[in-house]
Amino acid sequence: MAQEIERKFLVQGEYKSYAYAHSHIIQGYISSARGRTVRVRIRDEKGYLTIKGASDTAGMSRYEWEKEIPLDEARELMMLCEPGVIDKTRYLVKSGDHVFEIDEFYGDNEGLVMAEVELSQENESFVKPHFIGEEVTGDIRYYNSQLMKRPFKSW
Repeated sequence: MAQEIERKFLVQGEYKSYAYAHSHIIQGYISSARGRTVRVRIRDEKGYLTIKGASDTAGMSRYEWEKEIPLDEARELMMLCEPGVIDKTRYLVKSGDHVFEIDEFYGDNEGLVMAEVELSQENESFVKPHFIGEEVTGDIRYYNSQLMKRPFKSW
């Protein structure tokens, strides 16, 4: 099984000038049930289908399966998604041996900027860039599937 291990942080300060790449992402959820999400994502001009399992108790590790699908199929599947959509730009910033994915949200999640770093082990050390703020790993309010249901602007 493919295991995803990641930590999430709020972002404070300037980060865009450190990015070596960025992309626009729109995603919806065919299923956003806790412990088993099925996500459809359009990233620039590519489509993806992702299935995620339940997080461990720390909210750091969970099963993840992802497959690239044709863009037209991703657009069709978006029509089957639950109400609400996640719209964001993702910036990639290298820090030490890791890449931080910084998501700047739009729409009902405007004002939220979060960073994720993927790890190979839960206790793996990494270099935090200066713009990394409070850790929110395991706080379900910050899961994209939850931001779709209860957007940041409503907090």
